[in-house]
Amino acid sequence: MLCSVAGEKSALLWSMRSYTLIRRLEGHQSSVVSCDFSPDSALLVTASYDACVIMWDPYTGEQLRTLRHVPLHSAVDYSSEVHTSSLRSVCFSPEGLYLATVADDRLLRIWALELRSPVAFAPMTNGLCCMYFPHGGFIATGTRDGHVQFWTAPRVLSSLKHLCRKALRTFLTTYQVLALPIPRKLKEFLTYRTF
Repeated sequence: MLCSVAGEKSALLWSMRSYTLIRRLEGHQSSVVSCDFSPDSALLVTASYDACVIMWDPYTGEQLRTLRHVPLHSAVDYSSEVHTSSLRSVCFSPEGLYLATVADDRLLRIWALELRSPVAFAPMTNGLCCMYFPHGGFIATGTRDGHVQFWTAPRVLSSLKHLCRKALRTFLTTYQVLALPIPRKLKEFLTYRTF
C-alpha cells in the first residue's frame, strides 16, 4: 500500500499490486501536505494546513484520532493567526509510539500517542520537514533555506505488549485481526483503538 498527498483536502491510498486507487481518505479542512505509515504499517498519519494530524487505519479508512496544533503561550507563539500553525511535516518514531511534527508556528513538536499531546517542543525557523533517525533518539529537520538541524528525541523501551502488537500487525491486516477468535478488548488493542 502507498499513500500520496498532493495539496488536496484528502490523501490517496494506492494498491501496489494492481496500481489502482484503494480509497480516498477525507477528513481534513485544508490541503494535506505530509503523510507517514507506522513502522508496522497498521497506522497512517496525515498532516494538513488545517493544523491537524489525523491518525487513520489504512485498511478500513477509519479516523482513529485527531491531534490539533494549538497555539502555545504568547511568549512562545509568535503569532495568533491560524495559518501560523499550518503543518508542514509529520513522521513516526521507529518504535511507533511517538510522532514528530513541524509547523509554521516555528516549533518542532514531539507527540506521545498514548497521551495525545506533545511531550517536547523545540524552537526552529523556516521548518519544512522532519524525519526520525532509523534507530531512534534523534530527529532531523530541514528548513526552507536548506539547513538541517538535529534534535535529541525521547528514547523509550517499548513494552512487551506493544512489541507483540507491532510484530503481529506487521503481517496481519485490520480485517484479519478482527477475524481472530480473541476477546474484543484484545482486538481493540491490536487495531490501535486503545493504547
